[in-house]
Amino acid sequence: MSLNLETLAQQLGAVLGERVAKLDNALGELTLTVRAADYAEVARTLRDHAELKFEQLQDLCGVDYSTYREGAYEGPRFAVVSHLLSVSKNWRLRLVVFCADDDYPCVASITEVWNSANWFEREAFDLYGIIFEGHNDLRRILTDYGFIGHPMRKDFPVSGHVEMRYDAEQKRVVYQPVTIEPREITPRIIREDKYGGL
Repeated sequence: MSLNLETLAQQLGAVLGERVAKLDNALGELTLTVRAADYAEVARTLRDHAELKFEQLQDLCGVDYSTYREGAYEGPRFAVVSHLLSVSKNWRLRLVVFCADDDYPCVASITEVWNSANWFEREAFDLYGIIFEGHNDLRRILTDYGFIGHPMRKDFPVSGHVEMRYDAEQKRVVYQPVTIEPREITPRIIREDKYGGL
C-alpha cells in the first residue's frame, strides 16, 4: 500500500471508528463500506473533518448485485457507490453503502452534503429504483415519465415491455407493446486457416 493510502486508511479508522463497516485496498484504491444508518453522517464527516477534507463528489451510481459471482453472492442486492476526491489532501476514496431492504431499496440522500449528488441520485432512482430519503426532487431523469420499471436492474427484460413511436395520423407519440421478436444471435467464427480465402 502506498504511503498516501496508508495515511488515508489510518485517518479513516481514527476519525470514523466503529462507523467503518469495511475498508478494502484493491488495485491501489481504498473502498470504505458503511452501514445505511451511518451513511449521511459519514458523508458529512468525510467532507468536513480537517484530516479528511473530501470536498468533491465525483460520481455516484447504483449497483445491482443480484447476479454477482454468477448468483453465488449472498448479501444485500442494491448498493450505492460514490467516488470522492480531496483536492487539498490529494487522495481519492470509494464510498459504498448497501440498501437494507431488497424490496424497497432506500438510503439517505447526500445532496445536502454535496450538491453534485442531485442528478446522480435521480439517475440511480430512475435506473435502479433506489429511493434517496430527503432528496427534494426525486423523479426520473433519463427515461420517460410514463416508463414502467427500472431498466438497469438485472431482472428487467432486455427488450423492455413497450416501445414508443410517432404516429403521423394521430400526430402524437404513442406507446405499443414491443414488436421485436426474441432471437438468438450466434456470431460467425473466423478461422485463421481460412481467413481471406487463402
